[in-house]
Amino acid sequence: GGAAMAAVQDVEIDPEGTFKYILVRLQRPGGEEQRDIVRGTKAAEFHNHIFEKVNPEMEKLGYECKCLGGGKIDHNSKDKKIRVFGLSTGYGKADHSVTVEILKKVYTDYEITWSDDKK
Repeated sequence: GGAAMAAVQDVEIDPEGTFKYILVRLQRPGGEEQRDIVRGTKAAEFHNHIFEKVNPEMEKLGYECKCLGGGKIDHNSKDKKIRVFGLSTGYGKADHSVTVEILKKVYTDYEITWSDDKK
């Protein structure tokens, strides 16, 4: 139940730079329990590369994954700022305001903003 879901990190993003990210909803098959997580990395050329990595990891833990959309994250660890923007061609635009709330749980002392800007 809750323990396994709690073991999944809310956020896994690169410590620095600008990169693609996706917002993913985890759900227990047939269950009410669900939560949203943020994943992003420079290693991903396309948004689906991130999903293709996350999905099997989460299936092993017994979750169904759904990509709620994507965008980009600009992570400036020196100034403690994160900017969320852009969209995913394949998945559409994530609700960046939701992404920001999730990021705030982890990066508590950061200034975190979002916009619909493309770059």
